[in-house]
Amino acid sequence: MSRILILPGLFGSGETHWQHYWLKEHPDSRLVEQDDWDGPRLHDWMLRLEEALADEDDAYIVAHSLGCVLAARLAGRLSAQRVKGALLVAPCDLPSTEALHPGHLDFGTMPTKALPFPSIVVGSLNDSYMSLDRLTMFARLWKSDLRNIGLGGHINVASGFGRWPSGYCLLATLKSRSRHRRKVEPTLSVTNV
Repeated sequence: MSRILILPGLFGSGETHWQHYWLKEHPDSRLVEQDDWDGPRLHDWMLRLEEALADEDDAYIVAHSLGCVLAARLAGRLSAQRVKGALLVAPCDLPSTEALHPGHLDFGTMPTKALPFPSIVVGSLNDSYMSLDRLTMFARLWKSDLRNIGLGGHINVASGFGRWPSGYCLLATLKSRSRHRRKVEPTLSVTNV
């Protein structure tokens, strides 16, 4: 059985966040723990993600907010071969996130490469962390399916999302798509993260 790697965003996901419920309800899930949830650095977060992927034969990623940006950064990296699919929920736009939380991030620019694994981007009409236009653009760049859930805010506790059972259906859809996935070799890029 493939592991589900849970990637929270800035400040982590608290006990009432839907990702926390997923960790409790899916015995095959694992949190990718970070040393610093409040001051994320791309290099450090990527190192932790790649260590987690190295421990698995293959895995699904379920990411929220800044965790989505981290997952999208796997494009062009060898570790992406271990990813069977990614559910990217409410990805944050780095410029908007930096404006909302000045001085917290060291994450570079938004990733724009196509993802070498099946992915579903889930967003809303009124997310203060990413406009619908930008969400649509990044879903297209990443070659991801886009699901707009309407007025869902940032799809977090503050927006009224606790357990979020509808997300399980999206993960099931992703798993179904990945079974029919064609093996794609990633192009290697030499970048410092």
